[in-house]
Amino acid sequence: MKRLKNIHPGEILKLDFLEEMKISSYDLAKAIGVDQTRISQLIKGTRNLSADTAKRAILSKGTTKFRLLTLLMLTFVFQTHGQQRSELQPFTFQTKRLIETLDYLGAPISSIDKATIESSVLKNTEVGIQEIQKVLDSYVLFTVEINPESRVKVKQGRAKVILQQNGWSTFLIKAENQAGITALFEVTSEQAKRNYDGGEKLYGFGKEDKTVSLSAKDIADRWLDLSLYTKEPMKEMLSGLSTDYFIIQLYSRDAGKRAASFSFNCGQATQDIGFRNELNILFECIPSSRAKLEVRDENGKASTASFIIRDKQNHIYPSQSKRLAPDFFFQPQIYRGNGETVDLPIGEYQIDYGRGPEYYTKQIPFSVTGNKDQTLKVNLERWIDPSKYGWYSGDHHIHAAGCSHYTTPSEGVDPADMMRHILGEGVNVGSVLTWGPGYYHQKHFFEGKDNVLSTSENIMRYDLEVSGFPSGHAGHLVLLRLKDQDYPKTQKIEDWPTWTIPILKWAKDQGAITGYAHSGLGLEVKDEHLPNYEMPRFDGIGANEYIVAVTQNLVDFISTMDTPPTWELNIWYHTLNCGYRTRISGETDFPCMSDEKVAHGRSYVKLDKQLNFEDWTEGLKLGRTYTSDGKSHLMDFTVNGVEVGTNKSEINLTQASVVKISAKVSALLNETIDPAIHPLNIRENVWVQKPFWNIERSRIGITRTVPVELIVNGEVVATKNIVADGKIQDIIFDTKINTSSWVALRIMPSSHTNPIFVLVDNKPIRSSRRSAEWCLQAVDQCWSQKSPKFSEAEKLEARKIYESARDSYKKILVESKTK
Repeated sequence: MKRLKNIHPGEILKLDFLEEMKISSYDLAKAIGVDQTRISQLIKGTRNLSADTAKRAILSKGTTKFRLLTLLMLTFVFQTHGQQRSELQPFTFQTKRLIETLDYLGAPISSIDKATIESSVLKNTEVGIQEIQKVLDSYVLFTVEINPESRVKVKQGRAKVILQQNGWSTFLIKAENQAGITALFEVTSEQAKRNYDGGEKLYGFGKEDKTVSLSAKDIADRWLDLSLYTKEPMKEMLSGLSTDYFIIQLYSRDAGKRAASFSFNCGQATQDIGFRNELNILFECIPSSRAKLEVRDENGKASTASFIIRDKQNHIYPSQSKRLAPDFFFQPQIYRGNGETVDLPIGEYQIDYGRGPEYYTKQIPFSVTGNKDQTLKVNLERWIDPSKYGWYSGDHHIHAAGCSHYTTPSEGVDPADMMRHILGEGVNVGSVLTWGPGYYHQKHFFEGKDNVLSTSENIMRYDLEVSGFPSGHAGHLVLLRLKDQDYPKTQKIEDWPTWTIPILKWAKDQGAITGYAHSGLGLEVKDEHLPNYEMPRFDGIGANEYIVAVTQNLVDFISTMDTPPTWELNIWYHTLNCGYRTRISGETDFPCMSDEKVAHGRSYVKLDKQLNFEDWTEGLKLGRTYTSDGKSHLMDFTVNGVEVGTNKSEINLTQASVVKISAKVSALLNETIDPAIHPLNIRENVWVQKPFWNIERSRIGITRTVPVELIVNGEVVATKNIVADGKIQDIIFDTKINTSSWVALRIMPSSHTNPIFVLVDNKPIRSSRRSAEWCLQAVDQCWSQKSPKFSEAEKLEARKIYESARDSYKKILVESKTK
């Protein structure tokens, strides 16, 4: 400022000097003691002064303060003028990208406006910038001013305030950046908040829910969704230019007149005084069109399907953030049955539809015209139907509360919502397990029988996962076919036992089917081979205490398909090598281990009569099952004519002999690989990458073939490759069994049979001394991790049971003669 006082006023008209001077209105105000708002007003009034007028003003008689103020104002004016000239190229460059993005989003400006902008660009002058802005301003819904102090205020633009119900509308935001900052530009709205709470975190198990419950009024008010489009070439930051344009997209859940408030900021403490960074707008929301669905299965029967609806800009319909049950906000798909409807704005859509892994996923275009009688017809196509061969699919581990589910406006969702998902994924049996989150609400749906919504082809049953209970640290338990869900002498979750063995005994006493959930958690191994002899930490919530419970004959199955296969199968293979006969099952643990869909991990159970829950769970216990992702199938597995799960899955040989293994095998792969899943494109251990079980990981190279492996005592003894074209093929192996062994088939990692036990000279299976040693050491490892969390009242009994398990493995170790 001292430099300015000593400069001859005429020097102010030299442009090179003006550009050198970098003085903001804030600096002027501070130096002269004049209100900054007054300076801004004066500057706006002097922008069009001629050079002669400016010179006369500077040389005029008056107070030094007045002359200095005039000098400084004109300095700012000319400096700003130079800045605008320097912004011409980047501004026109950004305008071109803006128009291209609007074209891509299906919200182009008019051809007349495009022509006007093109001619304005050619002028290459400040006037050209003003003409471009005048055109773009007709599409602006919000004009945001960021003053030199970075304070933000907003006013309504000239765009028409019209939205589409269940659709996205595109507008511009004009940001006048007097501060020249490059901060993050943000917009929020109370009406755009999600209409649920929870979904990312687990609240305290067994405690009163302390979250703020959303009321019906709250949900009704949250009718809006908004998104700033920040994908390339658009940015989420201010550029630093004096004018930026942003693209905002607004979605209306409702029709009719709807009001919303919007707030803008570019960092903390940037709102202007008097909440001038907020703006209220009243919208007119045009009703969407309703399309009726005609959904038929492969037999022409009315059915339910999964639908993913996208527009050309890849928006998902209906908006996920506005969904409440029966549609789940954490999934792109919705499930609709024959005769139901979808509401969509007029426009062009792409629809993916299917019904679980036994059906083809199809894609069709769909135009919404506004015709009141419009119908979307969908004919589902199967590539395989295992039920024709007596094999029925099931997922025994799904949840209606907790994990991805919201905790308000309700504690999870109701049976009708879960049934829709079971139907839509074409799974025959779905077990909805009540557990810690939402326990006191969800436990009221337990009936001890099939839910009334069940059909002859799709059964839903409520049972229990002992998770979020005091014993959870030792392993989560899946308890099926319970008659009573309340452990004796307990009033709340905290009263339950602190280890799993007493709970398994209680469940067994009432005829329940028992198993461990997400088995691999706590059993992590780095070695990819099966079996391997690496000792896991036993510090998780999977099949940890299974190593003890199996010796007490308390475990019917351990669950697979929702954790890495090597973690799950390693402990199972070792206990099978010791002669124990626990089976495996397939599960999803929806929506915790995965919220993609129910039943991506399945158990297929062979039934001799009509589908029913009692026999299906009994099949799990007997091992008349195979597990699968639904994209490969190992049906009718036999050894010397004895089918898995029949005759105790056991055959007897008088001496070492060659046995014949057979099965009906089928798999389906796309002709082209999926690079996101294919093992050749995964650098690290393929088995520990999601999705853990998937037919794509079975593909041999880039071919359409997969290996069917014959497993004897955990080792691959023979392999036959099949083309994964969906056709059912009969496959036969011949192999010699020298000592008592267990035999299974697998397509790794897509499907796995349960074992058939081949006894030689009626001797028990003692196939591996190293497996017995591993199991013995595992008991000690499990005790070291779990016993500190046992209650003192239960620790004495636990010590006895653990010692009994050690004795069992020591005995087996002595009896094991092989490696």
